[in-house]
Amino acid sequence: MQSVRMFSMEYNLDSVISLISRIHSATQDFTNQILASKSPVQGSFVSSHGYILFLLSSKGPMTMGELSERINRNKSTTTVLIRKLCQMGLVQTRQSPSDSRIRLISLTEEGKKLNTTTSEISRNLLDLCWKDFSKEEREELLKLLLKMNSNLESKGKAPRE
Repeated sequence: MQSVRMFSMEYNLDSVISLISRIHSATQDFTNQILASKSPVQGSFVSSHGYILFLLSSKGPMTMGELSERINRNKSTTTVLIRKLCQMGLVQTRQSPSDSRIRLISLTEEGKKLNTTTSEISRNLLDLCWKDFSKEEREELLKLLLKMNSNLESKGKAPRE
C-alpha cells in the first residue's frame, strides 16, 4: 500500500478519512482567521455561521428543520447557531404566515452585507484549494467524494451533533 508523508503524519488508503478531516479543519481555520479580521462581530462569527448565511441568501427564508437538515446538525444545535446570529443582528425570525407553529429564519440587511464578505472568502478558499488542479482532476475528485458520501448515506446517517 502506497503511503504519502504530509506534515507530521503519514497518509495511506486506510487514513483517507483522517486526511479529509484535516482538510476540513484547515479550511475552517483559514475561514475563521479571515473572518476574525473582517467580521463586524469580532471573534464570535465562525465558518458555520457563514454557511447558514449562504443558505439563507440562496434559498430565502427557511425553517429551523430545513436549516438543520442542510447544515447536518440537530435542531437544538441549529437553534443555538440561529440564536447567536440573531444576537449579532444578522438573521431574524418570524412566524410563518401559513402555520403559526413554524418560525422562518431570514437574513437582515447586515446579514446580507456580511454574506457578501463570506462569499468572497469562500471564493478565495476555493481558488487556494483548486490551485494546480486540472478541470478533469476537479471533476474526478468531486465524483469520488460524492460516491463516498453516497456510500455513507446509504448506511443511514450517524447521530448529528
